[in-house]
Amino acid sequence: MPTLAASTPPTPPPAPTGDAAYRHPELAQAFGSDAEKYDRVRPRYPAALVDAVVERLPGRAILDVGIGTGISAEPFRERGFELLGIEPDPRMAAVARAKDLVVEDGRFEDWDPAGRTFDGVIAGQTWHWIDPVAGTAKAAGVLRPGGRLALFWNTVVPAPEVATVFADIFESLETGLPFNPWTVAPAADPYGAIIDRTADGLRATGAFGAVERLTFEWQSTTGRDAWLEVTSTAGGINRLPSDKLELLLRRMGAAIDAAGGSLVVGCTTVAAIAERMPD
Repeated sequence: MPTLAASTPPTPPPAPTGDAAYRHPELAQAFGSDAEKYDRVRPRYPAALVDAVVERLPGRAILDVGIGTGISAEPFRERGFELLGIEPDPRMAAVARAKDLVVEDGRFEDWDPAGRTFDGVIAGQTWHWIDPVAGTAKAAGVLRPGGRLALFWNTVVPAPEVATVFADIFESLETGLPFNPWTVAPAADPYGAIIDRTADGLRATGAFGAVERLTFEWQSTTGRDAWLEVTSTAGGINRLPSDKLELLLRRMGAAIDAAGGSLVVGCTTVAAIAERMPD
């Protein structure tokens, strides 16, 4: 298991897992409410992850599913790859286009590739918003034999006692959201259920080889203000009424102050990579 030691920006709490995420598109559509802020505060991906994907690709053409503001695409472009992004939120797409990334509008499941195929299909922090059946079928249809589907997520695990405080604060606000970000997933493998379901779907197509799982871990010290800013961009939280959002952040800030003004958290990037087999 690769292990990294680095200081990184804080990672937002995990989005709703299981079937919950892709069945709640209104949560996904909220990220663009402040796309510039999202782009500024969201963490980037470790170089070791990008290298692992790159070394498995048979060519230079990559499709980025849910490219957002371009955070997932930029490190691949820096390595000389040709990128095309698909993005349903025009506000997020506008930020990516401002970086000279090529982006087409729409949901991946409905997008028409017009006969185009790719050496890699990547999805950074987005595959849980994709219908697992339609998305897997579409990925199989646009990947060349030997190409790779590479799905990856950043997440963070605060110390258990801090996560419990955050969960209690969130629960006390009666947000009406279908999940609690700090209790929704097992800390050891917060996206494991998504990867398991994706692997099942890939096997069902008969078009993919075995799913390879990679994990990259490091620790990060996060200041109070940085944590609160990135938390405000998390799915669902970014749709709270302003009074509840302000109260949530104020109470979380008080909890961080009580813990000394900063958090030492365990950061993890997880990836699932599968090869498109010949027909």
